[in-house]
Amino acid sequence: MAGIEARALDLPDGSRVVLDGTNGSLRINLSDGQIAEIAARQRRIAERRAREEAAKDEPAVTPDGHRVKVVANIGGVDDAVEGKAMGAEGVGLLRSEFVFMGRTTAPTEAEQAEVYADCARALSPGDPLVIRTLDVGGDKPLAYLPIPAEENPFLGIRGVRVGLERPELLRTQLRAILAAADKGAELCVMFPMIATIADWRTSRAMFDEVRAESQTTAKVSLGIMMEVPSVAVMARQFAAEEGCDFFSVGTNDLTSYTLAMDRGHPKLAAQVDPCNPAVLTLIGNAAEALHERGKWLGVCGGVASDPQAVPILVGLGVDELSCSNPAIPSVKAAVRARPLDECRELAAKAVACSTPRKSEPSSPDRCVRRSP
Repeated sequence: MAGIEARALDLPDGSRVVLDGTNGSLRINLSDGQIAEIAARQRRIAERRAREEAAKDEPAVTPDGHRVKVVANIGGVDDAVEGKAMGAEGVGLLRSEFVFMGRTTAPTEAEQAEVYADCARALSPGDPLVIRTLDVGGDKPLAYLPIPAEENPFLGIRGVRVGLERPELLRTQLRAILAAADKGAELCVMFPMIATIADWRTSRAMFDEVRAESQTTAKVSLGIMMEVPSVAVMARQFAAEEGCDFFSVGTNDLTSYTLAMDRGHPKLAAQVDPCNPAVLTLIGNAAEALHERGKWLGVCGGVASDPQAVPILVGLGVDELSCSNPAIPSVKAAVRARPLDECRELAAKAVACSTPRKSEPSSPDRCVRRSP
C-alpha cells in the first residue's frame, strides 16, 4: 500500500478499522454509531452507482451540449472488452509495458502486433486506441532489460529514454503498432516521459522512418504523455511541433514532479494532490495551447477516475478522460451533472485557490472537491 504510515502495521490483529479509499484514510476505534453511519453511506453510494451504471452507455454530454470523450485505461484485450462493457468510448491509454512484463525475454514484433490488433478489434470502428510506447524504468524494471543502478531512477533512464537508448527496441514496437493500424480502431501512439523538444523530434523521426518502411496508409496520430512539467510550461512550443496531435496528462507523475514529492512517501503522499492549483494551472495552460492549434488534450492519470475532479478538468478544457474501468459510469455521470459554464467557473476558482485541501463550504480555502 503506497503512502501509509508504518504505525498501521502495529495495529493488533482483530482490530476493527475502516479504510476509506475516497479520502485516503484508515480510521480506528470507531463507535457502533459511527459504523452505522458508514454503512448508511455505503448504501447511498451503492444506490448512486446503480443509477450511473444504468446510464453507462449514454454519451458524456453536459446539460448545455458540450461533449467529453470518456475512455478506458487498459493493460490488454481483456481490459478493453471490460471497458467497452462499462461504457468506454475507446481506449485512452494502453499500457504497453504489460506486454513486456512477466517474461524472460522481450516479446517479438509478431507477439506485440497480435496484442495491439486484438485490442483494436475489441473496440468499435473509429474508437480511439492510444498506445503508450514502452514505459519502464523507475519503479518498473524488466529483468531482461537491465538498466544500470541510478541514484534517482525517477529522474534517470525511464519512459521514452529507454527506447531512445535502445532504438531497435522502440523501432520493433512501432512496427508492431503500425501492423495494427487497419484493425478498426483509430490508432494513436503516445510517447512517455518526453521532456524536451529534442526528445519529441527524435521520437517522431523514428516513427516517421518506421512508417515509411511499413508503407501503411492508415491514419495514425502521434502525441505526448504530459507528465514532465517542462512540456506543460512549453505547451505552445510543443503544440506547434509538426506531427504532434495531442497531449494526454499523466497526472500521477506530473504532480510528483511539479511538487517534488514522492507519492509513495508515507509522510508526503497526502500532499501529492493532482488538484493542487499549480498542477491545474499547467493542465489549463496546455489545453489552451492545444486548442489554439485545433488539437486535443486528454487526462489519463488517476485524477481522471475521480468524479469529484471531473468538473474542474472539464472546465479547464480537457477533451478526453481516460479512466479505470470501474470508474467509467461515475465519470460519465459527473460530466452530465453540470453545464460547461459552471465547470469553467469551478475550474477558475480551483486554479485561484491557495491550497487543494478539502474544507467546509464556508472556508475561504474551499475549492470544489467534496466527499460523496
